[in-house]
Amino acid sequence: MSTESSQDCGISELSTEALALVADFFKALSEVSRLQIICCLKSGQKNVTQIIEETGLGQANVSKHLKLLAQAGIVTREQQGASVFYQIANAYLFELCELVCDSLLAQMHQQNQHLEQLKALQQSF
Repeated sequence: MSTESSQDCGISELSTEALALVADFFKALSEVSRLQIICCLKSGQKNVTQIIEETGLGQANVSKHLKLLAQAGIVTREQQGASVFYQIANAYLFELCELVCDSLLAQMHQQNQHLEQLKALQQSF
């Protein structure tokens, strides 16, 4: 990424406090169980029981991660009678995940090319 394009997004102008908020957002996404919950919620709002059934995670684990995701503003919660339903706060989250996955795929492809070059070199010995 060029310096110019990174400045276009304004991140270079953020205060330390604002950067801490960005870091906290990414920290909330840095755990496999939370990513499973986010993927589960992609299809729409669900209650804890539905999330447990779909992810296979334990109740205490799901509740703990949902609390953290809610604190980070990634999910919202809505009381409906005796149940609480969770949903993704902003759909842009899935665009972000897609960008990350595309970047990882490109990295893996490049690594595979390097491995193939090494194999070819090894066979020439």
